[in-house]
Amino acid sequence: MDAFSDLLRGVRAHGSLFGSTTLTPPWSLHFVDGAPLTLATVVRGGGWVVPEHEPPVRLGAHDTVLVRGPGTFTFVDEVGTAAVPVECGVECATPELGGTRHRLGWYDPGGPGAGEDGSTVFVVGAYPVRGEISRRLVEALPVVLRVDAGGALDPVLGHLADEIAVDAPGQQIVLDRLLDWMLVTTLREFFDRPGGRAPAWWAAQHDPVAGTALQLLHTDPAAPWTVAALARRAGVSRATLAKRFSDLVGEPPLTYLTNWRMALAADLLLERPGATVAEVARAVGYVDPFGFSTAFKRVRGISPSGFRRAAATAPGSAAVG
Repeated sequence: MDAFSDLLRGVRAHGSLFGSTTLTPPWSLHFVDGAPLTLATVVRGGGWVVPEHEPPVRLGAHDTVLVRGPGTFTFVDEVGTAAVPVECGVECATPELGGTRHRLGWYDPGGPGAGEDGSTVFVVGAYPVRGEISRRLVEALPVVLRVDAGGALDPVLGHLADEIAVDAPGQQIVLDRLLDWMLVTTLREFFDRPGGRAPAWWAAQHDPVAGTALQLLHTDPAAPWTVAALARRAGVSRATLAKRFSDLVGEPPLTYLTNWRMALAADLLLERPGATVAEVARAVGYVDPFGFSTAFKRVRGISPSGFRRAAATAPGSAAVG
């Protein structure tokens, strides 16, 4: 398991709020829910994404943007448009309502020839983000992340355009998987961009020494890793492994491992309410539950039991899982 795949594990389009519409100027769609992560793309035409407290972003055909919540954003034909904003989120169907048509949220295919007369076809998918692991990825992203048309995204957008043009059995599953494909491809394109703002672990994955250590830690985080053991597997000295990892990732390998284990443990505490602290401790590599509790409190600022109680009483706690 690589670090990127591990961090993406809880970011999945599973009945996510999804919408497609054909728009003729002027228009203004205000996405008011402030989803943790929203992917928006223009299939045809163009417009402007105007995030809350951020500069407007122009989108042309096949351009894609990721917007990180909790701020809201608006999609308009022109900055300063005279169109009255239409709220999407409050009056749009939500995934909990069930059913393919409801799960699509809002869907307006337009009339015959839509998208070929100067109108714009716009697609948006709102991602729930569940758990500490997924939040680590989202928090590494800028508020607005834009990827130009072309490259690996074009084939996905072709499939997406075909799918939203029909209403067929299994459509929600197809759309979910296409959105996941788009999300992964968009992040790859952004992180690999020269001069981009990729998190340190992204570049470190490509290093033969630090990348090997990262893969080992993510493949088996509960193993009794030491710097010496990681160095042996990477085929270098202990000093070389420690320096290369710290230089590229930004923290020593065992500090990284501890923080990763605590993120895993936080999710397990919520996903398995019947599991004891000792069971969670063993699952992330701690034989001694007291040692685990000490490490968890040092990293998270709260005991495992306290974390579980606080999460259970927090607003929206039912959505965790």
